[in-house]
Amino acid sequence: MKPAVLLTHRIPSVVMSRLEASCEVDLYDGPDAIPAEELTRRIAGKQALIAMLTDRVGADVMDGAPGLKIVANVAVGYENVDIPAARSRGIVVTNTPDVLTGAIAEFTWGLILAIARRIAEGDRVIRRGGWKGWALDFMLGMELQGKQLGLVGRGRIGQAVAAKAPAFGMSAVFANDDMSLDELLVTSDVISVHVPLTAETRHMFDRRAFARMKRSALFVNTARGAVVDEAALEWALRERLIAGAALDVFEHEPHVGEALRSMEHVLLVPHLGSATRETRTAMASLAVRNVLAVLAGEPPVTPVTKRGAERGDGVPASDEPGGVQGAPPTK
Repeated sequence: MKPAVLLTHRIPSVVMSRLEASCEVDLYDGPDAIPAEELTRRIAGKQALIAMLTDRVGADVMDGAPGLKIVANVAVGYENVDIPAARSRGIVVTNTPDVLTGAIAEFTWGLILAIARRIAEGDRVIRRGGWKGWALDFMLGMELQGKQLGLVGRGRIGQAVAAKAPAFGMSAVFANDDMSLDELLVTSDVISVHVPLTAETRHMFDRRAFARMKRSALFVNTARGAVVDEAALEWALRERLIAGAALDVFEHEPHVGEALRSMEHVLLVPHLGSATRETRTAMASLAVRNVLAVLAGEPPVTPVTKRGAERGDGVPASDEPGGVQGAPPTK
């Protein structure tokens, strides 16, 4: 008899067929995230769960499936899974690191270029009929050549972003490796965030942090929304303490506050950092590989290690660089 797997979102058919060849798959095929009560009900009798970042997998869910062996999260982060509860029940938790590094690094540079040169803002001007023709001083942006890119978080994604900086004539510096976080905030022209969401990094970008930045600085976040105190960011943008922001993630997704939505010098994107066909297929494939390995009695491919879970960065033991120390104190 094939082991039973609950899959909370449809995955590419090429990956699905591999899973179905070895497992009895219960697919939740709704248009939105699986409701909590539905997850709790359908987990019964399952040996594996393939979950999305939007699925909250707590002790109550795990207790509904005494035979559960693995929770495979289709994401790098895993703040949606109760790791201590899983560990105490002998349940393996895996994530999907590395396969999305290139996609998010490319996307980060897309955000940097778009906010620096006001691309999305210009698109909106044309669409509402506001363009009156070329003018010498119309919608001036910021050139990247000769500017400093400050990176907060030296994990794989942060390093991949830094590697592309010379192509744009920028010098890349990392908080705590090249300079203190405080110095980075004061001196950088573009600040890009690549830290996991932990108790230490939650709201690390607060009023104090934004007040330290240059008035000409641009702020980019492709990490996790709650790393930023959005009320503080709104304040900094409203008071013109920074020049602009580009955000792919938000504190209360999918809700985005009216203040941010009303500001022209903010670029808002609906969590698309890893959204390429190649990357999302690779993420699903890695999650399935983890499930098949564990169900076959083999070690998982990308387990959430105890050390990684304590840090919260989700990287396996073979690739340790992650978060950042010395975050500004939160209020």
